[in-house]
Amino acid sequence: MPNVKEKAARKEARTAEGASREPHAGHPRESASGAPGHRSRFTERVHETSKLDSHLEEKTLSSSSLEGKGKETMPSDFWDHLKEQLSSVPPDFSCALELLKEVREILLSLLLPRQNRLRSEIEEALDMDFLHQQAERGDLDITYLSKYILNMMVLLCAPVRDEAVQKLESITDPVRLLRGIFQVLGQMKMDMVNYTIQSLQPQLQEHSIQFERAEFQERLNKEPNLLDHTIKWLTQAAADLTTASASCPDTRDSSSSPGPSPSDVPAPEPLSSAMVLSQGFLNLLVWDPENEEFPETLLMDRARLQELELQQKQLTILASVMLVANSFSGSVLFGSPQFVDKLKRITKSLVEEFNSRPEETMQTVSEQVTQEIHQGLKSMGLAPLTSDNTVSLIVQFQNIAKKENCVRNVIDQRIHLFLKCCLVLGVQRSLLDLPGGLALIEAELAELGQNFVTLTHHNQQVFGPYYTEILKPIISPGQNSKVESV
Repeated sequence: MPNVKEKAARKEARTAEGASREPHAGHPRESASGAPGHRSRFTERVHETSKLDSHLEEKTLSSSSLEGKGKETMPSDFWDHLKEQLSSVPPDFSCALELLKEVREILLSLLLPRQNRLRSEIEEALDMDFLHQQAERGDLDITYLSKYILNMMVLLCAPVRDEAVQKLESITDPVRLLRGIFQVLGQMKMDMVNYTIQSLQPQLQEHSIQFERAEFQERLNKEPNLLDHTIKWLTQAAADLTTASASCPDTRDSSSSPGPSPSDVPAPEPLSSAMVLSQGFLNLLVWDPENEEFPETLLMDRARLQELELQQKQLTILASVMLVANSFSGSVLFGSPQFVDKLKRITKSLVEEFNSRPEETMQTVSEQVTQEIHQGLKSMGLAPLTSDNTVSLIVQFQNIAKKENCVRNVIDQRIHLFLKCCLVLGVQRSLLDLPGGLALIEAELAELGQNFVTLTHHNQQVFGPYYTEILKPIISPGQNSKVESV
């Protein structure tokens, strides 16, 4: 049997035979949303499938298999029992055979359809009938089989697992080696699942787009007024942009300075379909829950949008607290990554209740954060806060509970601006130039922005043709506006 190093050398030659299975970062799977009376259950399932998270975790393993049970009972029961059986005289191989059967199935599941030679090799080397015969004779070589499995893992694992597989080479205890092999095989199996999902994602999304659009068109043929709320939503978005544009011209007092003549004032930027849609999507994050005229084209994603709105509010409070804390703590204390991370974790946990209990939440935040600042200043040998500063700090924290709080409003506007940039420029480019006060929540903003962009992008792909037609009379070409296909 070739050793591990020889197998590793052959791994490069098999690159063309196998596809990369390296896991990719994904985004937390969002909760399903429904739209009773507006979508069939099957359409909802297609819609959800199109948003399937392309990165699953090991916890999704079935609990009916050894692999799934491993995280629950195997560490305390199975492996101890296996050690007792192999140490007995004569050895009992019943648990070992059960484990080898599971390992065999995992190895076979890692193969691509065209890897027939490897499939035959594994089936022959781990032929369960033959292994049972060896066990009955008492000469089942667990060490040899473990090394064979390890060599096969070298061939099949993704590059990200190379180090973990190499560490198994130094383990001599057969039970510890089998345990390590089984753990890494579980990770490799999830790598393959993630690779498969990622490979199918484009086809799933395209199928979802076509299916959802056809389903909607069929309903629209039966219900001509189906888009009434959508039209109203986009009309309001265009009006918001027009109002904002009208309020932007130079407002300097003409009596104090001549100012430009009307002909010198630059014309406002013409509206476009993309601008109106972006404004419309942003408006959904501040949607009045009492307003039942939710756009029909987004009913499927209403629960998701509500969740994103809640996340935005919590990030607004978190960033506001951190900004106030920074202004009182000084650059030295906030220059400590350990202190900032701890303060952020504490605050992030506390503000989860803000939406339901704003005053009580900020009371708790003011007490705990102020205490952390006092302790941080003391531990770093810095001057403590004066009594007046302490009182002022607590008051400013508690004032964040008020909707009219200036710090909170500024942060909210900046997060809103960031999300708008995400829709126009993309998340990564928007992160390069974060508005002030948001740097400490960059990771959270990136997740929020990506989820928002993903949702809106899919919606535009499905309903783009309808939006284009709706926007034609709303965006008048006679007013230097642009109506492009969505």
